[in-house]
Amino acid sequence: MADAKKAVLGPLVGAVDQGTSSTRFFVFNPKTAELLNYHQVEIKQEFPKEGWVEEDPKEILQSVYYCIEKTCEKLKQQSIEISNIKAIGVTNQRETTVVWDKVTGEPLYNALVWLDLRTQATVEKLSKSISVSNNFVKTKTGLPISTYFSAVKLHWLIGNVRKVQKAIEDGRALFGTIDSWLIWNLTGGVNGGVHCTDVSNASRTMIFNIHSLQWDEELCNFFGIPMCILPRIRSSSEIYGLMKTGPLEGMPISGCLGDQSAALVGQMCLQDGQAKNTYGTGCFLLCNTGQKCVVSEHGLLTTVAYKLGREEPVYYALEGSVAIAGAVVSWLKNNMKIINASKDIEKLAEQVGSSYGCYFVPAFSGLYAPYWDPSARGIICGLTQFTNKCHIAFAALEAVCFQVREILDAMNRDCGIPLKHLQVDGGMTENKILMQLQADILCIPVMKPSMPETTALGAAMAAGAAEGVRVWSLDPKDLSVVQMEKFQPRIKAEESEVRYSTWKKAVMKSMGWVMTQSSEGSRDPSIFASLTLGFYVVSSMVILIGARYI
Repeated sequence: MADAKKAVLGPLVGAVDQGTSSTRFFVFNPKTAELLNYHQVEIKQEFPKEGWVEEDPKEILQSVYYCIEKTCEKLKQQSIEISNIKAIGVTNQRETTVVWDKVTGEPLYNALVWLDLRTQATVEKLSKSISVSNNFVKTKTGLPISTYFSAVKLHWLIGNVRKVQKAIEDGRALFGTIDSWLIWNLTGGVNGGVHCTDVSNASRTMIFNIHSLQWDEELCNFFGIPMCILPRIRSSSEIYGLMKTGPLEGMPISGCLGDQSAALVGQMCLQDGQAKNTYGTGCFLLCNTGQKCVVSEHGLLTTVAYKLGREEPVYYALEGSVAIAGAVVSWLKNNMKIINASKDIEKLAEQVGSSYGCYFVPAFSGLYAPYWDPSARGIICGLTQFTNKCHIAFAALEAVCFQVREILDAMNRDCGIPLKHLQVDGGMTENKILMQLQADILCIPVMKPSMPETTALGAAMAAGAAEGVRVWSLDPKDLSVVQMEKFQPRIKAEESEVRYSTWKKAVMKSMGWVMTQSSEGSRDPSIFASLTLGFYVVSSMVILIGARYI
């Protein structure tokens, strides 16, 4: 078996998939798009304050080296020569922000994860400074001003971390999203590492002009970001540099895509009007709009999908982003101890088959599309004495599906032509109850590929198709037909509408939940931060002390 496989394999392509909760390295066969092997490690998230989400850039980098090494060991056990790997692609969690010292190679602070909310006060202040009739940020970037995107995270680092300020003053600082951090290190780091990013990742920073495909000076000035620290913009498919260490030393890194763009490519959604939805930590619905930059009227983002070669045209997408999807399962496991492992949620939900009127809005990081309300917070409502952990588990899965319904409705209104089915991918699609619920709530079939790792596949396709590599053809006639599992709706549309309407009532109750409190600096909040409250407390103490002696 191993000898036969060895005889027919030919060139292979690897892909680093660095996500919010894990890092993985995959190896694919370009002829068949078959996944040959992979290795995965979990990434630790840190929550130093309420609403703050950080990760260690060095841990992320080491996890990549480790996954490459372990995957290569597994290939050798299959009698597959790792010299057959001809290129490597990189796909990554988008928006997550890193600043490092180009002389020492050391990160100057933890990575600020896309879910991080510490910049909420800055977002509100900046939003008020822009005229509604002349929103140049949205016009140039396709994005609303939000805590989600990199510019405000970088603004916070510059304003609050002395190491970052000093490195910028000394001309030593480099900024990047996770792709830039990885590619710089993999191609040599302090010894000539390539500082670059691709158009799909750049389009998520809020300082990239999606029309000119360049960093925008006006936007950089608006957010207080020096342009000298920014990476060079490249296409999503070209040779950026060579691996300088490890078992794949000398191999070209030739593909780079933000995770959702990679999934769009991996799902073969390369034509105008094709769409996919990825279920990961969050949920992301992207619709390819071709070479047209479509502006949403219903709360979606306009973003760069990909540019598959230096001389190839740029393709755009409409995107609906949901902050919390798989993260709600992690919350039930890690915070509430309702389940011991993520897969257990399916067993709990199966025991009841319904939420029995319990609705869950997991707005842990506010609400993303289509509301863009950072003041929203998570709620569980409709509880009775009958409610138990099984109902809450079911309601959590329903919540993911309801959020997808909201962004799909918005996309249908923007595009004018409703989707007839939904292509899905991501780790949560292994949950069959979730997939059936999604079909029921959308009232259209849900199509799941037999090989669910489409994000890594997309990065591998971009790498293998690059000029100078050319081991993967992206011509539609050459692409492998993907086998799909189909989930048909099983309930009447009327029942689906009733459940969806009740969910929308719950969403309204979650909004406007918190007042803005600045967490911009590192100072701890105190009771005397409020003058009125401080005066009240001091006055009360005086009265109480005085009363003792009357």
